Amino acid sequence: MTGRRTTGAADSRCPSCAAPALTQWVGTVAALKVTADPRPLTPEQQTAIQEPNRLIWCLYRASAQSTPRLRWITASHPPTCDHPHVTEHRCPPAEPTTLF
Repeated sequence: MTGRRTTGAADSRCPSCAAPALTQWVGTVAALKVTADPRPLTPEQQTAIQEPNRLIWCLYRASAQSTPRLRWITASHPPTCDHPHVTEHRCPPAEPTTLF
């Protein structure tokens, strides 16, 4: 596990579609590698895209100078959270390419 970034969000691009993305390991015991869209969601957008296997993350920033960190949104997460919320990245559907 040497060299793996454990805190902070790495600005990167999706290897499949090259869209901007945040990639980070979230958790301490059983970490989950998350690739999230950096675009913040409104509460209405969060409700619209919510699915059983699509998580919404809190993009926590301790101060203006600190690196943003993805955090789990759990039952104890405050409903009046001031931090932006983001969701996992999903590549847009590929344009069909037809040879004939």
